[in-house]
Amino acid sequence: MSTLRLPPLLSIKDVLKLYKLGAVKHLSQNFILNPDLCDKIVKKAGNLSDCHVLEVGPGPGGLTRSILKYNPQKLIVVEKDKRFEPPLEMLQDAFAAIDGKMEIIYDDIMKVDLTKYFPATEARDWMDKAPRIKIIGNLPFNVSTPLIIKWLHAISERRGAWEFGRTRMTLTFQKEVAERLVAEPMNIQRCRLSVMAQAWTHPLLNFVISGAAFVPKPDVDVGLVTFVPLATPRTRHEFKIFEKVTRHIFSFRQKYCIRGIETLFPLEKRAELGEMMFKLSDLNPHRRPVELTVEDIDKLVSAYKYLLELHPDVGMYEYRASRRIVSLRKLKDLEVIELEDL
Repeated sequence: MSTLRLPPLLSIKDVLKLYKLGAVKHLSQNFILNPDLCDKIVKKAGNLSDCHVLEVGPGPGGLTRSILKYNPQKLIVVEKDKRFEPPLEMLQDAFAAIDGKMEIIYDDIMKVDLTKYFPATEARDWMDKAPRIKIIGNLPFNVSTPLIIKWLHAISERRGAWEFGRTRMTLTFQKEVAERLVAEPMNIQRCRLSVMAQAWTHPLLNFVISGAAFVPKPDVDVGLVTFVPLATPRTRHEFKIFEKVTRHIFSFRQKYCIRGIETLFPLEKRAELGEMMFKLSDLNPHRRPVELTVEDIDKLVSAYKYLLELHPDVGMYEYRASRRIVSLRKLKDLEVIELEDL
C-alpha cells in the first residue's frame, strides 16, 4: 500500500502531555504510542486506499494517523470520550489539508447505527467480494466481548455495516479472548465465543502484542484478530437460538455435553428431552463441549427446535430464572428456621 505524507504533527506522547490526557480506568483505555506498531496493525486490515474506514475508539489518534497515511476515501471515527476532541480535530484538519475526509462521532459504539455512515454505492452482493468498507479498532477490554457478540448478530442478519456485504473487521482483544475466538475443536480454550465467531466468520489471530506496548501497561498481552464474514454461514439457524443452545452447552464445559443440554428443559422433562436431543442429532451425549464442531451444534439446535414444536411450553423455560427462584426459596426457608430458633 502506498502512503501519504501528513502535515507535521506532534507525537502522540506530546499530545497526551499537551492536553493532559491520562487514561481513564473505568473506560479500560490503553493507548498505543509506537507509530511502527500502529502501521503494522493497520496493514493487517488490507488495502485501505479508496475505502470507507470506521475506527472504533481512536483515543488520542495513534491508529488514526496510520489509517490516514494509507489514504482512505473517508475515515469515520467513533469515540466515547470527548476529552480527545482536540487531538482528533487536529488530525481531521491535517487530513482535510490534503483533501481527505474524516468524520468524528462522539458516541458509544454499542449504540451507534453503522448503516447511515456508509454510502449505498459501496453495497455489494453477499456472495460477491467484500465491499470497500473496513472496521478497525483498538478496543477497550470492557467492551470487546459484548461488541463482537453484537456485531456477529448483525452479520448473521446482514444489518448495519453488513447491509453492504461481507465487511471485514480487524480488532484488538485481550490475548486470552483472542485465542478463544480462534480456538478449534479439542482446544482447551474453545468456548461459546469460539463457536459463535466461527459460525458466521473466519476469525484469524494475526499476532500478539506485548502489554508493554500500551500506555498504561495492561496486566495482559493483546491479540489482533481479523474477522472475514463467511459467504455461506456454518449454521442455518437464527442467531439467538443458536447462541442459547451454545451457551447452555458450554455452561458446564468440564462435564459431558448432556449436562448443559439438559438445562434447556424443566426438571421434570430434563432427562427425557435432553437424551432425545442427542438421539435426533445422532451425537454422543458423553462428549465434552470442546469436542463439538459448529456443525455438531447446528444439529443440536435443529433437534431443540423440533422438540420446541412438540413441547411449546418448554420454550418459556429459563434455567437461570429457575435457579434464582430456588435460591430465594432456600433463603426464605432459612429465615423461617432462624425465626423458629428464636
